[in-house]
Amino acid sequence: MFDLDRWQEIFETIRKNKLRTFLTSISVASGIFILVILLGFGQGMQNGIQKEFEADATNRIWVWSEVTTKEYKGLNPGRRIQFRNEDYNNLTSIYNKEIEYKSDLFRVFGVTINYKEEVVSYGIQGISPNYQQIENQKIVLGRYINYADLESKNKVIVISNKIKNELLKGVENPLEEYLQLSGINFKIIGVYTDEGGDREEDRVFIPISTAQNIFNGSNRIANLAFTLKPEKDFETALAVSKQFTEEIKQYLKQVHTVAPDDSAVNAFNVMEEAKRYYTLTSNIAFFFWFVGICTIIAGVVGVSNIMLIIVKERTREIGIRKALGAKPWSIIWMIMQESIFVTSVAGFAGLILSMALLEVVGPNIEVDYVLNPSVNFSMAITMVIVLIVAGALAGFFPAWKAATIQPIKALSHE
Repeated sequence: MFDLDRWQEIFETIRKNKLRTFLTSISVASGIFILVILLGFGQGMQNGIQKEFEADATNRIWVWSEVTTKEYKGLNPGRRIQFRNEDYNNLTSIYNKEIEYKSDLFRVFGVTINYKEEVVSYGIQGISPNYQQIENQKIVLGRYINYADLESKNKVIVISNKIKNELLKGVENPLEEYLQLSGINFKIIGVYTDEGGDREEDRVFIPISTAQNIFNGSNRIANLAFTLKPEKDFETALAVSKQFTEEIKQYLKQVHTVAPDDSAVNAFNVMEEAKRYYTLTSNIAFFFWFVGICTIIAGVVGVSNIMLIIVKERTREIGIRKALGAKPWSIIWMIMQESIFVTSVAGFAGLILSMALLEVVGPNIEVDYVLNPSVNFSMAITMVIVLIVAGALAGFFPAWKAATIQPIKALSHE
């Protein structure tokens, strides 16, 4: 039941101690403010890292070769290991059941791209059809390279949306146009976009069989790329991915006579990298929670101390109330109401300010690995409710002390 007299009394107490109440409120509000801002940036880091990994398939395995660093089976170090078509064909045959998407890759160097009077230099790569899924590319116009293009060694090319806008300005239908590579016409069959942004769109793609045939590639391959079939959970997928990575490295080392501990055959497992990043963000989030909660605890302790001071100042008044027949729980509730009121107002003030700041500033933050820092509103409300409960507990113990004071001692208190 609403007790107007009680609330007037609370406001009168606050009015008499404006500075003390203000400073206490600041400590509580700053606690919830700091916690929300820290959690917002923690979420922003998770968003940023997730965005980085969206650029490619999250279970991608990328294999490449380097120069041998150790003598092995009579062969000197310093040998350049070169992958061949048969390496790719054998691996895809051996691990056919495990592999989801696969592609070999041949890089074309020293070749410019001509379109009418324009001469530009972009990365030219020969690939297989599954490369679209491995790189998480989306076709916005036309189609991607297919297996018929590989079989027939078609002179076709897929360009990025960025290249279309820069090179084919004003062209209504780029699918009717041709680009020249070393004076050879390649028909544009598709336009793609990449989640990785502009840096991933500085490339054009042609069938790897065509690239090897025209640009003296013979049967050479620069890289191998795979993704594995989905597993029931991340940990299982990670374990399978690590095992697969080690097995193909050892297979290629054996085929090319490379020492088992030589780095001449290497691989990058995106899942292992993702695991490290997500573990890091989890640790950072835990640290943010720890700092924020400690700040809130400091504010709640401040409320408790203020309540103790209030009880000390109002000891004679409490004694008079008890002498007039006031119940212990009415004394407790009187003290707790003030504690809950101060904590609630300060907590919601800190919440509103922090959420407003994240809403205004968050979308405009441009920092590596931080994207749109934000906090779930229901979680924020839950934090404030927990804070109010903590404030109630902070007021309870001083209130209980007040309720147990003997009236005769309270009346004689100076």
